[in-house]
Amino acid sequence: MSEHSVDAWTARTAILVAVPELASYTDRWRSVSSSSSRPDLTLTELIPPHVTVLVPWVSDPSPEHVQRLEDAVASVEPFDLSFPTAGQFPNGTVWLRPEPFDQVLELLKTVLAAFPECPPYGGEYPDPHPHLTIASASSATAAVLAEAQAALAAEAAPTVRLDDLTIWREGEDQVWQLVGSVPLGH
Repeated sequence: MSEHSVDAWTARTAILVAVPELASYTDRWRSVSSSSSRPDLTLTELIPPHVTVLVPWVSDPSPEHVQRLEDAVASVEPFDLSFPTAGQFPNGTVWLRPEPFDQVLELLKTVLAAFPECPPYGGEYPDPHPHLTIASASSATAAVLAEAQAALAAEAAPTVRLDDLTIWREGEDQVWQLVGSVPLGH
């Protein structure tokens, strides 16, 4: 096991597409779903709605790491992001799919290529599937998926402008805090 994977999960940082604008839409599910790492807190209490780009990132990001991230996304122009469909992973996690999916996937691949020493999810999921979790595996059910699909059919989730990537650090209380951002297209 590499040194990075040993300490990556003890001092976790992440690069995310944060979409707090979706909280009023997704909290109906995220406010009643908890994380296996903190079953006493809901997803809403742990971190705002987001699409994970890279976790764990470097355990102590330096200005050089941030610059490398900024350089990696300098040619990626901001774009509108919508979440028109819901799905479920085999482990039960229910999610919303970001669109344009291929553009979001390319953004993830761009960041992963810039940080080859940081395997996504510590190497557990080497080929990430961009998504916004609305119910964790521990509390997701087929009924949650059906409810999300019906909600999306009745009223679309808000469209948001993706113009930056955000940098987060997990606190000692396992609640994530925003520590920085990097603009797209600069």
